[in-house]
Amino acid sequence: MNPNNKVEKLSVLDYEINIKFINNENYVSLTDMIKAKDGDFFIKDWLRNRNTIEFLGVWESIYNPNFNWGEFATIKSKAGLNNYRISVKDWSDKTNAIGLKATSGRYGATFAHPDIAFEFASWISVEFKLFLIKDYQRLKSIEQKQLGWDLKRTLSKINYNIHTDAIKNNLIPDVITREQIDIIYADEADIINVALFGMTAKEWKKKNPTKDGNMRDYANVAELVCLVNLENLNSVYINEDIIQKDRLIKLNNIAIHQMQLLTSDNRIKKLDNISKLEIEK
Repeated sequence: MNPNNKVEKLSVLDYEINIKFINNENYVSLTDMIKAKDGDFFIKDWLRNRNTIEFLGVWESIYNPNFNWGEFATIKSKAGLNNYRISVKDWSDKTNAIGLKATSGRYGATFAHPDIAFEFASWISVEFKLFLIKDYQRLKSIEQKQLGWDLKRTLSKINYNIHTDAIKNNLIPDVITREQIDIIYADEADIINVALFGMTAKEWKKKNPTKDGNMRDYANVAELVCLVNLENLNSVYINEDIIQKDRLIKLNNIAIHQMQLLTSDNRIKKLDNISKLEIEK
C-alpha cells in the first residue's frame, strides 16, 4: 500500500482526529480539531491572527528552503486587520508553504504538520492541546514498534535471500523439480533450528499445537541475534562446500558459545525487558 494513502486516527477528549501521511510525515487534521473549540469558529479565524502568521513564518524558515518571503511579508502586514481573511489554500499557494495542506473534494480537509497542529490546539484550549500531545505520542510509540518489526522482517528477508542463494548455487543440481528445491530449502532452515533451538519446525509445532507461527516468532532478543549470525555463517559454510552434518555440528557449537555470551550481556537483557514490556502493552 502507498504510504501516502495511509490514514490513522487520534482520540482527543472524545473527538476523532484524522492523521494523514503527507511528504513522509504525519499531518493532523485541523478540520477535525476545530470541532472541539467552543463557539462558531473557522480555521480562517486562526490563520488571520498575526501571532499565527509569525509562528508559521518561523516554522517555514526552518523547514522550507523554497518559502516565498515576499508574499509572506505582504500577508504579515495585513494579518490582524478586521477586513483581512486568508484561506489555507491561498496561504500555501502564495507563500509555497509546506506546513499546512488543504485537500480538495467532497471530503476535503485541512491538515497540518504536528508542530503547527500543536500550536493550533493551543488556540482551541490548553486541555485539548495536552490530550492531543498525549495521544500523538501514543501513535508515535506504535509507529516505532512497527518500524522495529519492519526492520527485523527486512533483515530476515535479506538474510534469507543470502541463505537460499548459497543453497541454490551449491546444493541444488541443475535439473530438479520445484518440490525437491522446496524440500532442500526447508531442510536447510531446520539446520539452524536444530542448532539453536534443538528441534525442527515440525517438532516444535507438535509440542506447541495451540501457538500461532513458528518457534522463531517466540524467540527472545539473544536468540534472534544468534539466529542472524547462524544464518550468515551457514551461508559461508555452504559456499565452502562443508557437508550438512559437519555444518550442523559447527553451528550448534557456535550457538552454545554465543548464547552463553549473549544471555550474560546486560545490554541484551535490557532489550529483552523492553521487548517484553511492549508485548504486554
